[in-house]
Amino acid sequence: PRLSELLGVDVVMANDCIGEEVEKLAAALPEGGVLLLENVRFYKEEEKNDPEFAKKLAAVADLYVNDAFGTAHRAHASTEGVTKFLKPAVVGFLMQKELDYLVGAVANPKKPFAAIVGGSKVSTKIGVIESLLAKVDVLILGGGMIFTFYKAQGYAVGKSLVEEDKLELATSLIEKAKAKGVSLLLPTDVVVADKFAADAESKTVAASAIPDGWMGLDVGPDAIKTSSEALDTCNTIIWNGPMGVFEFEKFAAGTDAIAKKLADLTTTKGATTIIGGGDSVAAVEKAGLADKM
Repeated sequence: PRLSELLGVDVVMANDCIGEEVEKLAAALPEGGVLLLENVRFYKEEEKNDPEFAKKLAAVADLYVNDAFGTAHRAHASTEGVTKFLKPAVVGFLMQKELDYLVGAVANPKKPFAAIVGGSKVSTKIGVIESLLAKVDVLILGGGMIFTFYKAQGYAVGKSLVEEDKLELATSLIEKAKAKGVSLLLPTDVVVADKFAADAESKTVAASAIPDGWMGLDVGPDAIKTSSEALDTCNTIIWNGPMGVFEFEKFAAGTDAIAKKLADLTTTKGATTIIGGGDSVAAVEKAGLADKM
């Protein structure tokens, strides 16, 4: 009903996304009619990019438009598989707008240019960090990945998440930042917990003093202050990945602070802020700040 209100047309809802019933509903659509398919992820074949499933999805259409920038990097049946069976397969106007904005902001940013990279693992962000090191003036790191960097520097990290096979990589990224004159900010303090749970005991400690048996789940107040001051001078900021386990209220302060800071810089200073990655976007929406970015 909400989609019908927004579009001003009757939207037909299918109970599935493939099959004879869906094809019948599609064939019966009037000129300008809209059919909303059921969630494609109810089929495990979607994320496996199964060609047979993609072919069934494509059977209801004549052409394909992808207007979901946030999922375009995934090679799933509904984003990549269907393009083999539908021609033309094109991007939509919203994706064009997002690409123009992103390419313009990254290729020719208003300096100083900062990137904030969080998330749990260095391995999933290597490409992002390496490409950003060539462009940014300031790189702020947060999230679970920081403990791999700490361990690489010889710090004890307790039970924190560490990718043992990425310690050398962490060291080389620190060295690359130094060589390129990038100001790399690793949190100086962290909020640690005695277990991975919303009701865990927690305390703030120096990054170099994480006790045995405790795990880091958020960046600390000093780190928030340092990051905030560094961002004050920046005109273009990209944020990808949360600063801590923001799903647990007790460990959401670092992520919330970044969200509020970026909203403030966007509205009061006219900074260009780009937020990417499902978790970062969810954090901004959770803080009620999406309209300020």
